[in-house]
Amino acid sequence: MCQWVQAVESSIEVVILQHPSEVNQAKGTAKIIELSVSPSHLLVGEDFSTHSLVNQWLSEPNTLNLILFPTQESVELDSIVPTLASYHKTRLFLIDGTWKKAFKMYQLSSNLHSLQQVHLPTELKGRYTIRKAPKENALSTVEAAYHALTLMNACDAKPLINAFDKMVEFQISQLPEGSYEKYFGGRNR
Repeated sequence: MCQWVQAVESSIEVVILQHPSEVNQAKGTAKIIELSVSPSHLLVGEDFSTHSLVNQWLSEPNTLNLILFPTQESVELDSIVPTLASYHKTRLFLIDGTWKKAFKMYQLSSNLHSLQQVHLPTELKGRYTIRKAPKENALSTVEAAYHALTLMNACDAKPLINAFDKMVEFQISQLPEGSYEKYFGGRNR
């Protein structure tokens, strides 16, 4: 994967909160973000309520901390973009795990509940054709980061999605003949 990773300087700091079960996933995408985006941080755990670094970041003055997590209280990210210039720094938290594990992580991490919750436009479609998703607009962590950074004009995030596409192509090329269609229904990629 390293051959496809390109460095990206972002005006928005990215923090990935990763569930422990995702750490060694061959199809995990958080590593692409960690290797590509600067500044970015990848923290592993389930409950970040007492995580000293997270709590230090959350207490920084004149910093807008956003969490990309679709809830009934979340607002579309586009609506926040005009306010970004009002802050000295913007930090985007992403939760990396299955939907069920991400929900549990969010519930356990009470310090995250006070953050502005944002979501991406619902018409976006996931490109991760080798992983079954709960709904058509479910995105992998790197896809979510790509769209969020692009919408916030934080950087040219194209290298993220390029590395992701190359990873997916490589994984498909490693499958036995005919198994992609068998297991994934021949979905367009």
